[in-house]
Amino acid sequence: MMNHLDLSVNLKEKIYDIKESQNNFLRIVSYFPLSEDEKQSILKKTQHVDFRSIFSDHVSEEEWNKTKHQIIKRFQNELFDIDSA
Repeated sequence: MMNHLDLSVNLKEKIYDIKESQNNFLRIVSYFPLSEDEKQSILKKTQHVDFRSIFSDHVSEEEWNKTKHQIIKRFQNELFDIDSA
């Protein structure tokens, strides 16, 4: 689904999950809330989107770039542990 939206690599990294339901409605879950510009770039490609985030605090691009690898790895590891349990 993410390929269908043709998002930038930077934006793809910020997204934890995308789920599609009936009527082309998407639920996009990001690690942190997306900026208005990021949301608008997604809304240009699809109309009906429910934006959610795992964490509620906003982070700057600089903060995201410093921590993104740790955050992504942490969530991938936790999902792997759940799958193998």
